[in-house]
Amino acid sequence: MQTCRFSIGQIVQHKKFGYRGVVADVDPVFSGTDEWYEIMARSRPPRNAPWYTVLVDGRDHVTYVAERHLAEDTTGEQIEHPALGRFFDRFDGQGYRTRRSN
Repeated sequence: MQTCRFSIGQIVQHKKFGYRGVVADVDPVFSGTDEWYEIMARSRPPRNAPWYTVLVDGRDHVTYVAERHLAEDTTGEQIEHPALGRFFDRFDGQGYRTRRSN
């Protein structure tokens, strides 16, 4: 089984488009629809490798990105996104820590 390079709460950067974001969810393999893949995944990244749901810094949208398009963000800067509080409760200087359900 493929191991995931990034984890939930980790800050990443898109290699091609340059945006930063925080990983909100991880799929060990592509879990979208064939239609979405045909339209959105133009470079045809592998479906059998990890894909990540990313909250985009400074925007209000979320992206679904193949692992090969992401790199670790080393700026140490926080992310601004309106949905951060739904997923995370704090920034620890390196990444975000998930909310604990009670």
